[in-house]
Amino acid sequence: MGQAGHARQILERITPGGRLLGIDRDPAAVEAARVALARFGPAAVVVQGRFSELGSISVQNGFDKADLVLFDFGLSSNQIDDPKRGFSFQREGPLDMRMDPTAGVTVAKIINESDVRELERIIREYGEERWARRIAQFIVARRPLRTTGDLAQAVEAAIPKAAWPRDINVSTRTFQGLRIAVNNELGEIEAGLRAALTTLNPGGRMATISFHSLEDRLVKSFFNVESKDCICPPQQPVCTCGHRATLRIVTRRPVRPSEEEIAANPRARSARLRVAEKL
Repeated sequence: MGQAGHARQILERITPGGRLLGIDRDPAAVEAARVALARFGPAAVVVQGRFSELGSISVQNGFDKADLVLFDFGLSSNQIDDPKRGFSFQREGPLDMRMDPTAGVTVAKIINESDVRELERIIREYGEERWARRIAQFIVARRPLRTTGDLAQAVEAAIPKAAWPRDINVSTRTFQGLRIAVNNELGEIEAGLRAALTTLNPGGRMATISFHSLEDRLVKSFFNVESKDCICPPQQPVCTCGHRATLRIVTRRPVRPSEEEIAANPRARSARLRVAEKL
């Protein structure tokens, strides 16, 4: 739900007569969305939950057959801008990064208790950071780390200044990798996509907004597999998988924001929209 911008736009187009179910892991976002969408009355139902719980939440709230499912995989501006949440290297705060601050382990626990190999794996696999090993070594050497500033300083010390990226902050990939690990983001996305496939009516559409390559590749792969009648290896002469296509891909290439949209909302610059239709 974030700040309910997409939800409000959708409700303005489907009411009267349509209903919207909004789901967010963050209890603060849920409360804010309920206030923002109050004018739509019973047409807007907002609950706390994860992508993987989409199926059960939909049934519980009478949305078991939907015409549209929209996933927004990005962080909300409120989460990024609140130092107490620990998402940003630009603001000193606790090492938290949980989308639901009432559940799960914090980043502090991961970086202060994981061994160097596990830290390297998380930063390399989820952050796509080529300096992952050195960063993990510097983190371990400086433990305990207590704040976002401590973590950012460890990353800055680990990467030679000549190798700092020009287009993003040097800490971006490390923070991304740790955030994805803490929230099991890729696992939640995959489970959510499968739940959406079950929830959609035939002819209904599934739309996803991704903000980094790992999310987008996961969605692209899911859409590609579910749009094929056979997923056997190419060299196999006879199909034995029994798979049948369940989706038709609407956007062969991801839709990117225009220059005007980026100028109005710089945080949209990396967004990629993909759409598929249920057969």
